[in-house]
Amino acid sequence: MLERLPTKLEGVVLLGPTVHGDERGFMVETYRRDLWAEHGVEVEFVQHNHSRSSVGTLRGLHFQTEPGQAKLVRCPRGKIFDVAVDLRRDSPTYGQWEAAVLDDLAHRQLFVPVGFGHGFAVLSEVADVCYQVSSVYDPATERGIAWDDPDVGVDWQVSEPLLSERDKSAPRLAEIADELPW
Repeated sequence: MLERLPTKLEGVVLLGPTVHGDERGFMVETYRRDLWAEHGVEVEFVQHNHSRSSVGTLRGLHFQTEPGQAKLVRCPRGKIFDVAVDLRRDSPTYGQWEAAVLDDLAHRQLFVPVGFGHGFAVLSEVADVCYQVSSVYDPATERGIAWDDPDVGVDWQVSEPLLSERDKSAPRLAEIADELPW
């Protein structure tokens, strides 16, 4: 069983799978093409990534330009605040964000379509994040916007985030809007 939960941004999909558990542990189906497609995730995934981060780490906001990159994100260990930002210039929700808490209890997944920036903040001591993507990673098409862009206004749920040098110096959305391919 898979439940599609409400979201406010068109194209973003939040899924709640059924977790089968008892005193021995649990089992959860994390992807089945036909069932996920029925719930709005109709993408061919070509790469699967796994990252581990410590509490307070903030990764984002990242995106790929041509051909774009959709992501199906889950957190099999720990807890994250997962964020998608609409970067589609003709969208009525351009520059708006949506977030979901993903963790190793509910096993929810967030689908972030092409045309969105993505990032997450770690809320637990350690978090593993796994995500399937629709195009192979290409550093030549990788871009980002400032995690703290006041025009976007994401409330990251962490007070002093740990950031990469790249994320510290990412431009504001207004600075790169004309370069966006969507």
